[in-house]
Amino acid sequence: MKVLSFGSLNIDYVYSVEHFMKPGETQASHSLDIFCGGKGLNQSIALSRSKAQVYHAGAVGESDSAMLINALESAGVNTKYIKRVKGNSGHAIIQKDITGQNSILLFGGANQQISVEYIKEVLSNFENGDFIILQNEISCIKEIMEEAYVRGLKIVFNPSPMNSEVLKYPLNNVEYFILNEVEAREIIESEEDGEELIKAVANKFPNAKIILTLGEKGAFYRFKDIQLKHNSYSVEVTDTTAAGDTFLGYFIGSIAKEYGVEEALELASKAAAISVTRLGASTSIPELDEVINNKFIEKA
Repeated sequence: MKVLSFGSLNIDYVYSVEHFMKPGETQASHSLDIFCGGKGLNQSIALSRSKAQVYHAGAVGESDSAMLINALESAGVNTKYIKRVKGNSGHAIIQKDITGQNSILLFGGANQQISVEYIKEVLSNFENGDFIILQNEISCIKEIMEEAYVRGLKIVFNPSPMNSEVLKYPLNNVEYFILNEVEAREIIESEEDGEELIKAVANKFPNAKIILTLGEKGAFYRFKDIQLKHNSYSVEVTDTTAAGDTFLGYFIGSIAKEYGVEEALELASKAAAISVTRLGASTSIPELDEVINNKFIEKA
């Protein structure tokens, strides 16, 4: 069973600051670090490190793509479907404060040059039962969902960054939603919380599996009448940039390898906890052996 991660590739400029910038404020950063990122790239690397067979599709600029391609290939991701286009690759300006929280400004660049022709060309290489992972950092998500559904692919959707366009997508085609509290509230246009929130999402999409991530409060899984909860782990937070992408990659990677949901939640939660103890996005994602063998994380 193959996994296609059809998503963004960004170069991340991470500025370490005392606090997030306010309107009109000038502030000197403590440091600048440059990483490969983008939710698509991060999720591909997490999938690969979970030992799933993963391919990446997406667009990069002609002049600044080497760093991104090398990062994926070094992690074992198949990059043969990545397209090079004119202009610059996407990038992100990330503020990271002293508590490890982040604030992110995205520039789409090549990520916004996905075409219908390219979508059909890529998806012709996949078949019924394969997984496709999507988030909301590239263009033509609606068209990808429609084409993937016709071909019988299992659509996994992480609606980040959430905006009004998401509500126009064929969301009833989605088999797995992986989303946080903010995204869940916006997608169902409700102010529910915690357990009531995941029930409300499941009621709106009764044929989908819902995974609601709650940060330090853990994660819920719900499908029809089945609901599971997994606690988070107590760790010292350094940088939360790729925690959600790490969780998604390990959860879907585990499901694609036919692990049970409880084991998938366990591995995903542990991998995400390890990732927040490290600086950077893709560089913070742990290998599977480390996730399995880590004995130093205790449930919160």
